[in-house]
Amino acid sequence: IRRASGMTLSDLLSERIWAPMGAEEDAHYHVDRIGTESGGGGLSTTLRDLARFGETIRNHGRFNGRQIVPSQVVEDIARGGDPEKFKPAGYTTLPGASYRNQWWVTHNAHGAFMARGVHGQGIYIDPRAEMV
Repeated sequence: IRRASGMTLSDLLSERIWAPMGAEEDAHYHVDRIGTESGGGGLSTTLRDLARFGETIRNHGRFNGRQIVPSQVVEDIARGGDPEKFKPAGYTTLPGASYRNQWWVTHNAHGAFMARGVHGQGIYIDPRAEMV
């Protein structure tokens, strides 16, 4: 990301998503021993800002009338992967689900999908119920 954009992951996230959605607090990425951020995890933020991000995704990438995340990205996330290909992973708590772009997709009647953190934190988005 740094080579392509000239910015660190945290600066890019701040400029393109966090600030435009009106986050109340800075988010932080965990870094490795040489100071490199990992886009695969390690994001620390407040509950309110996590909910604000979830609401942005639920609204097809829009927050307060402003397009922050491209709607095509959100559509791709919500579409999910192939549940049959995911089934051998053996996640009994997520029957019929798939994983795509770091989001778990339920493929249920509500079209719900979620982001899950390693310590039990998560964002659950239910588009049909209009709920985060």
